[in-house]
Amino acid sequence: MKISVITQSAIKINSGDKVIYFDPYNIKDESHDADYIFITHDHYDHYDEASIEKIKKDTTKIIVPLCLKDKEHNLLIEGYRYYGIDDLKFVTVPSYNIDKQFHPREKYYVGYVIELEGKKLYIMGDTDRTLESDNVKCDICFVPIGGTYTMNVDEAIDFINDLKPEIAIPIHYGSIVGDMSLGEEFKNRVDNNIKVEILMGEKEYDC
Repeated sequence: MKISVITQSAIKINSGDKVIYFDPYNIKDESHDADYIFITHDHYDHYDEASIEKIKKDTTKIIVPLCLKDKEHNLLIEGYRYYGIDDLKFVTVPSYNIDKQFHPREKYYVGYVIELEGKKLYIMGDTDRTLESDNVKCDICFVPIGGTYTMNVDEAIDFINDLKPEIAIPIHYGSIVGDMSLGEEFKNRVDNNIKVEILMGEKEYDC
């Protein structure tokens, strides 16, 4: 499995013969290689139609939450449910803010826990730490650290140290909000028994 973070929260995963994207944003090249595109919510840096067009092909399947029900999709999902599409299995986890109003709970934004190659990957979306996120069990966690709209770096560190995944990959920083240096700060302060991979900027990790 190969993992890269293109920008913001745009994640690309190559798993076997599948190419899977989450929240493609600011994609520069036309690859038309996506087998699946998962969207967490409708904000422009997560649902970017121009980027979707660059990676989509005729057989691409698009998975979206209820807030995007009027947009192109193959599967419409909502929070805290178990789903399958083809041979992909995943659970949706509600994503929302606790003490700010950018991502209200009633919008039904989501994160995803998806099973790939015997690993559970948690792509959190734009969220604070929540009761639902605290109950997730995963091997790899893609955690937002930029603050303002999501957890800040201090909150993300505390969350990951309690969650205890094998690998933590920070996202949602370095462009719209949060300096690029936050990635290294996060890495340096997370517990030593948790591996942190800094992938922002299309660095590829072979898992």
